[in-house]
Formats: sequence, structure tokens, C-alpha cells
Amino acid sequence: MSAKRSRTLDAFFSPPASKKARTEDSNTASISFANEDEKSPSKLSKHPTYPFALPQLPDEINEFLNFAPASEGRVIKEQSNLPDLDVVCYEPYVPKDIQRDLFEFLRRELFFYRVKYTIKRGPTETQINTPRYTTVFGVDATSRFSEDGEVVDSTTGRPVPNGTYKCKPRPIPQCLDHLRSLTESATGYKFNFALVNYYSTGDDSISYHSDDERFLGPEPAIASFTLGARRDFLLKHKPTPASHTSETKPLKFPLGPGDMILMKGLTQSRWLHSIPKRKTGEADRGRINITFRQAMVKGGTENYYRYNVGDGEVYKWDATRREMLPWYN
Repeated sequence: MSAKRSRTLDAFFSPPASKKARTEDSNTASISFANEDEKSPSKLSKHPTYPFALPQLPDEINEFLNFAPASEGRVIKEQSNLPDLDVVCYEPYVPKDIQRDLFEFLRRELFFYRVKYTIKRGPTETQINTPRYTTVFGVDATSRFSEDGEVVDSTTGRPVPNGTYKCKPRPIPQCLDHLRSLTESATGYKFNFALVNYYSTGDDSISYHSDDERFLGPEPAIASFTLGARRDFLLKHKPTPASHTSETKPLKFPLGPGDMILMKGLTQSRWLHSIPKRKTGEADRGRINITFRQAMVKGGTENYYRYNVGDGEVYKWDATRREMLPWYN
């Protein structure tokens, strides 16, 4: 990061004080100090469910994020040819000065998975290999994390009984939670989950789908961030009884680094969205997508960990080979 950017911030900020992360009423991992050297303390988010500790965002990234959103949201509301659509597009949301640094930091530090699972339709079983890297943090609204990282009932504060969750929920680390908190303040919506996808090449994709599961409530709000390579984000209306087809021309948003699209209202129940494969352009530089959302019941927690963590091996970015490789403790 340039000295020019640091001097600019000096006019607005005093040196940040060391703080412990919020743990009450949040799903954030507790912060510990891995290095007692006062000149260079290494603040880490730790939890027994993490394969390894995750560092906090560097101070300068934290400070520049406080200027988000970097632009006014462009409201895309229902029109005669866009029924039921309720979307706000920020181009960009993350300030330009830190877009690349935030992308590189998260790609380098987070752990990911390449989930495989089986679906059954009638007598036929199909093996699904997720065409992207995924990871997830958070727990649904019926629970929260205590100060020592234990999953407790959100109302009583008592530890949830053994067997409440088949998965192992884990709190949102500071490197994602700071952005989550700022996004809540800017949008007015609450989020208790952070899902992260890494599209390593143009072959990585996600097919048309909608996030309309019951555990998200009737009109969920989902904030979707792009970092890294620009990729097309497509939206098309679900088929209606009158049309019997969904083959209408999709809306295309060429989302670039730092952009955020907020989908709310009837968007999930009436529209589908996708990130298609791309053989040309900058897709091979890698793209990170962060989505914040709120799961209301434990079924949401089970779903997100099953399809974004699974039981496979952990992957981590290898800076030398410039690719995700299996990580071994």
C-alpha cells in the first residue's frame, strides 16, 4: 500500500486502539494475540472449528472500509418488463484504494473446500462436484456464540444440547465480520451468515438458482460482493403459469472488483441468478464472492455447512504456485 494513502488517512484517524471483537449478540470469532511483541501484535480469529487461525484485516483496510459504500446504490425496481424485481447495485461498494488488497488478503488467508455430494431423484443418484471453492461462517437466529466461542441459545444464553446441530457451526472471523457490520448499517438488514465462493478460473461457475429456502424467511435480503476478476451476474424471471417458460432474455450485470448487489423483496421468490462460465477475459485471475444473509432456523445452518464445507479436505491459496492446494496440518 502506498505512503500516499496512509498520509491521506492520517488526517482523519488517530492510531486505532486495540480492541476485543464483539462477541455478544454476534457470530464473530473471539480475537487473541499470537505475538506478544507490542511493536507488531498479530491479532487472530481462532475457534476450535477452524482448521487454522485467521488474521484480522490490516488496519489500513479496516479504516478504508469505514468509507463504504464508495458510491450511491443504483435502485432497480419493478417495472412492466421487470416484474417483482427489487435490487440495489453499488458500483463500487468497497473503496477503490483497497479493492485489490482485500481480494488478495482473503484469497491468501481463508480456508476453502471443494464440496462433493450426492443428490437422489427417484432411483437415480447423481454425484455433484461443486464447480468452485466454498467456505461458510455463522449460525442461525435461534443460536449465537458465547464469549468463549460456544454455541448457545440466542434467548437463554445456555449451551445448546448435544446433537442440536449435525454440523459444527463456526463464528464469522473479523476479516469478514467488519464488512458484515458495515453492510448491516448501510442497508438496514441483519445478517448472521457469511458464505464465500472462490471462482479460480472461467470454468468455475454457479448455475441458475434462487436463494428462496424457507429458512431464509419470505422476503430475504442478500448482499453479494465481488472482489477480483469481473464476472457477469445474470438474472432472469422464473417461469409463470401464463408463459410456461423462463427463456426470456436475462438481465446482465458485469460486476467488477468492489461491486455489491443487494437482492431483496420478492427477488428471490420470483427471479433466478447465475454466474456462467467464461472462456475469455479476465476470469482466470480469480474472483471472490462474499454473500451475507440471515438464516432464521437451524435447518439453514445444516444446509449451509453441508453444501459449503461438507466432509472433504481443506484448501488454501499457494502464493508460489498461484493456485488453491490441499492444506495439511
